[in-house]
Amino acid sequence: MKRVCRVTTRPATGLENVNGHRKTMIWKYVKGIIVLTWALLLGLLATRELFVPELDTREATLLRQAEQERFYGIWFDNVRTGYVAETLRPAGQGYALEQEAHLRLNVLQTSQVIDMRIRAGLGRDLTLQDFHFEFRSPFYTMTARGEVTGNTVFFRLDTGQAVIQDQVTLSRPPLLAINDRAYLLERLTSPGQKVKVSSFDPVSLAGRDTIITYHGQEKILIRKRLKQLHHFSQKLSGMRINFWLDTKGRVIKEESPAGFQFIAEPEFRARDIADTGNELLSAVSVPRRGPLPGPGARQISYRLTLPPDIDFDLAGGRQSWDGDLLTVTREDFSGTGGAALRNECRAGSFLEPSPYVQANHKAIRSQAESIVGDGDDTRTRVRRLAAWVYTALDKRPVIGLPDALTTLKTRQGDCNEHASLFAALARSIGIPTVIATGVTLQNNAFYYHAWNEVCLDGTWYSLDTTSNQVPADLFHIRFARGDMDQQLKIGALLGKLLIEILPRQDQP
Repeated sequence: MKRVCRVTTRPATGLENVNGHRKTMIWKYVKGIIVLTWALLLGLLATRELFVPELDTREATLLRQAEQERFYGIWFDNVRTGYVAETLRPAGQGYALEQEAHLRLNVLQTSQVIDMRIRAGLGRDLTLQDFHFEFRSPFYTMTARGEVTGNTVFFRLDTGQAVIQDQVTLSRPPLLAINDRAYLLERLTSPGQKVKVSSFDPVSLAGRDTIITYHGQEKILIRKRLKQLHHFSQKLSGMRINFWLDTKGRVIKEESPAGFQFIAEPEFRARDIADTGNELLSAVSVPRRGPLPGPGARQISYRLTLPPDIDFDLAGGRQSWDGDLLTVTREDFSGTGGAALRNECRAGSFLEPSPYVQANHKAIRSQAESIVGDGDDTRTRVRRLAAWVYTALDKRPVIGLPDALTTLKTRQGDCNEHASLFAALARSIGIPTVIATGVTLQNNAFYYHAWNEVCLDGTWYSLDTTSNQVPADLFHIRFARGDMDQQLKIGALLGKLLIEILPRQDQP
């Protein structure tokens, strides 16, 4: 596939890394959008198919039909960009579920085709017994298999370059819910009633609790047809997902914060995908408001408008948060840090491996040691690791899970691959490191992005290996810290974030 990149310049501000015609490339933000959107889409599929209700489900009574096949069109910005096909049939002492999804995204006028498939075995009570998940995109292929014993899901993820094995324990044996959700109509009968569910997410390979709320019946226009449906909403990683059921409890429509919709349609309509949909990148960017800082600025203040009731990681490190005002102060990476955040830096998770940041793998540690050499101070080691990641990786959008070991072997990727690989390398030699996700400024708009933070001498320092910034410039605004399970949190910002740059008090 043709490499997608664009050379642009940012207006001069006097910041150290933004002088004159510093060359930047918009491709480095593409991957963050693609992965986030894909994760949201797959999260919708997963939560539809992997509910674990903390209630007595009666869905098995709905399986009187010998076989059910449903089709859903995937819509983005009023254009059908994909479809989901689902089949449920009796098999042995339980049931077999098959679901396939085909999605075509327009990113910088380049079509990105994604195919996903889930096959799962269910017990008579719809408890999950085993699953097989496949994902294919232009530059990435992965498969995941899992089996359930009691409350624990044991899984094996194969990216073609690396194999990840782990397990997730839930509060109860996981259940798979088909698109018939009549049990919600039976248990939630009055607007405002809620039910707690737990889910296993095959994207982040993590379990989480969510809340489903019933909002009553309402008339809703779906593809120019007015329907009387039951409205429900679900909170997932801070995002609100809305869905509507008909009187039989079947899902007719779902919508995500990113502007994607799943709509029940006949097969011939669901498969009728537009060759070129609307451009995705611009649709989820945040326009800049307010003046850029003057020459030599070491600090910027922003006024943020955020969705309510979501806990973002806005305070800490170089960021201070007060009401709706965020102040970002650029670090002096050459000096020694203070002890104000020393306890925060000591947390063990900043050195531990994770399914996608394999800091304990011998190939990761060997590469890190060959880069940094012996006898250097920690700041020099960080600079060497950051420079190596920036130089070694071929800059291209790769739609897939950004695991560090695969990135080390393929030597290609975008902001997520850069951040995951740097985190693994740094942790492997004892440098506390996190992945930061948020937004950064490009061409007068803020785009979703990922970078890193390291803890040195009790203080957090930012760095961006995608654009070779140590520390990162003042236009990097962090909203979340953590690996894949925490990165999905910024999905709650889609379509709801406003950013205003405030003028300094000593400037007009």
